[in-house]
Amino acid sequence: MRISFQGWAGANSDMASRQAFPDAETVPCPSFEEALAAIHDGRADLGMIPIENSIAGRVADMHHLLPESGLHIIGEHFLRVNHQLVALPGTKLADIREVHSHVQALGQCRQWLRARGLKPVNHADTAGAARMVSEQSDPGIAAISSRLAAEIYGLEILASDIEDAEHNTTRFVVLSRDPVRPKPNNGPVMTTFVFEVRSVPAALYKALGGFATNGVNITKLESYMLGGRFNQTQFYADVEGHPDDQSLRFALEELQFFTRNFHLLGVYPAHPFRRDPSQLAADE
Repeated sequence: MRISFQGWAGANSDMASRQAFPDAETVPCPSFEEALAAIHDGRADLGMIPIENSIAGRVADMHHLLPESGLHIIGEHFLRVNHQLVALPGTKLADIREVHSHVQALGQCRQWLRARGLKPVNHADTAGAARMVSEQSDPGIAAISSRLAAEIYGLEILASDIEDAEHNTTRFVVLSRDPVRPKPNNGPVMTTFVFEVRSVPAALYKALGGFATNGVNITKLESYMLGGRFNQTQFYADVEGHPDDQSLRFALEELQFFTRNFHLLGVYPAHPFRRDPSQLAADE
């Protein structure tokens, strides 16, 4: 099995892929679009895509890319993210002027960097930043990356676990060309979909009313502007339950009565972390 991800070898998405599918081959891709395209054209069987982080929030663009991708969510994975400050061997922390990494990683270490007066510099991904540092001869630059990336690119860890919060966790979704829907009544299930509300008063209130009356828990609901129009909004939702369950079936029927462009993104097993946080794996 081959799993595509965005970034260079050693990225957190690479770590998540190796944890969830230990026997699979990981396929680095320069962008999210390329990672999704690799699934479409057969270069990869699955994709491991980050969708949100407990500190930095949602991953930019993914909620727009997912509905347009034509792919299906068949699973999720939660990764406890530990960030390392890495630099050329022999470098001292006092030598560092600026730190390169993905915008999400920089945001997750914002307080640590500010307290030491280090300049954050955006990079395409964490492992790519580590690779760039390894190719430079400048002791004044460092990167924030995983331990795996430090090993791959021959860098030294100057400071360990510099994330600002102990709960720093990233949620990934596993994407496939074809839907793989779990059987109902066979363990906890998540259902993910997007929709647009009709432009009428209280449309969202009415659309979501069915989830309350049928006892369906909405774990995530976010809105996104479409096409630069302030009056056209798309909503992304994660809910607990299987569409074949009577309660969720009734809730979705009521939702679609008050909405348009409803699109089911996936029905998949809930990760054990949702029920038991001790099931969370670290990126080590």
